[in-house]
Amino acid sequence: MTDDSVDILPLLDELRVMAQNGLFFADDPYDRERYERMLELVSEYYGETLDCPPADVHDRLARDLGYVTPHIGAKAAIFDDGGRILLMKRPDDGPVAGTWDIPGGAVEPYESPATAATREACEETGLDVETVDIVDGYPMEPNELNPHGHVGLVYLCEPVGGTLELSHEGEALEYWEVEDVPAWTLDFADPALDARELWRDRQNGTG
Repeated sequence: MTDDSVDILPLLDELRVMAQNGLFFADDPYDRERYERMLELVSEYYGETLDCPPADVHDRLARDLGYVTPHIGAKAAIFDDGGRILLMKRPDDGPVAGTWDIPGGAVEPYESPATAATREACEETGLDVETVDIVDGYPMEPNELNPHGHVGLVYLCEPVGGTLELSHEGEALEYWEVEDVPAWTLDFADPALDARELWRDRQNGTG
């Protein structure tokens, strides 16, 4: 692209959302025909922009059934006795290279967010944990992995077993004072502070 060219992908993505949401709700056959045609046009221009066969693009988009919403992720906030939070350093060759992240990941189909938080914690840290409270839900800006935005649910968790062990998904596992973390993955500094406040309240018997 040149400096003065127009990035067409955000427009195509918005039209795609309109088409798929319209197909989800439309009862009138003429409306469904219009939304199908909109999806075909989006697929065609996606294909030209990304150099992919339009038919393949259409089939991929059509599989994303239902109302288009932000993706859901679940995080496990785990603290040591001193109130330091357990973080994993993301791989140096990934989209968030070298940053520190609260263990967690995407909620899988037919899985509860709390289950996703404990599963991801075990996969990424080797610890068996249980959720003891929910900290909050945090909306995240759209990015290349989540073009329609992302909502991160952060759970306060306690270890109940397992052994701390780094998985292939990270470069390091360390407990950190929240204020000392050099680089956060996305915007998880504030959720980490909220989680620590809830942890302290529970430690003091006020949470």
